[in-house]
Amino acid sequence: MRHSFIWALALTSLFARAVCAAALPGNGVVVKPVQSSLAEEAFQTELVNRALEKLGYDVQPTNEVDYNVAYTAIANGDATYLAVNWKPQMEEMYDNAGGDGKFYRQGTYIAGAAQGYLIDKKTAEKYHIRTLDQLRDPKLAKLFDTDGDGKADITGCNPGWVCSNVIDGQIKGFNLQATVTQNQGNYSAIIADTLARYHQGKPVLYYTWTPYWLSAELVPGRDVVWLQVPHSVYPGNQDTRLPNGSNYGFPVNNQHIVANKAWAQQNPAAAKLFAVMTLPVADVNVQNRRMHQGENTPQAISRHVDSWIAAHQQQFDSWISAAEAAAD
Repeated sequence: MRHSFIWALALTSLFARAVCAAALPGNGVVVKPVQSSLAEEAFQTELVNRALEKLGYDVQPTNEVDYNVAYTAIANGDATYLAVNWKPQMEEMYDNAGGDGKFYRQGTYIAGAAQGYLIDKKTAEKYHIRTLDQLRDPKLAKLFDTDGDGKADITGCNPGWVCSNVIDGQIKGFNLQATVTQNQGNYSAIIADTLARYHQGKPVLYYTWTPYWLSAELVPGRDVVWLQVPHSVYPGNQDTRLPNGSNYGFPVNNQHIVANKAWAQQNPAAAKLFAVMTLPVADVNVQNRRMHQGENTPQAISRHVDSWIAAHQQQFDSWISAAEAAAD
């Protein structure tokens, strides 16, 4: 009799777990995330993955691809989502791959992502450098020469990134071709060289963005200063001026989660999750700095996600509740 009772309890427990699993909106649905090769994007991507897993989705390992490949893959249904859609900076890639007809994009994941050019504060103050076009002066440009050709070297972007084309366009637009060049390559590597120059007391000139660890290492206003541009030179003739009249050459971006539209329509829970998730720029900066300081393995990044969720459990749970409600 006792054994029969125990077996009944066990079967009841198994049945309850099966019903619970079946009730999860993502049960049996595969998710194929993509991100760029920039390791600092793993945190925000993994946070989305963790929430999708909580909803029961079968999340596959994140595939690293170039941004243009990511948009094409999502539009074609070969990938599910990208957590780092910069708007307006990546709007041309978004539109070329199908735009709103192919993609689902609702809500703002990370707001207020700034970008632009910075130089070390010591050089800025000594030579009164405030705007990028001042580097038409060969004497000022030579301060930032890193390869001995007499021109200023801007630590720029990976070839193929949107910012790479913007920087080249601004060098031309501000008539800086004779005195300024963009130093391109793997951004993580060339910015490490720039940071080393800074710590050696040498002048530095670089492009960067937030969220990224560098702004927690070289703090704007304390260690470095933003350079302004004389007027807007940006694809699509976009005005890059801020409401206060400042102009750093790049519009402030918001980052969105973009997903395959047909997949999102078939998975309203995931679609709702993508729409309600929010992550502060400052939190990504802090996590990225931990990566720069050596905590950069997949296991370490997973721990960072665990820590963030534990510190924001109520918010995380609210995302899950909203997603589950959308599936009903």
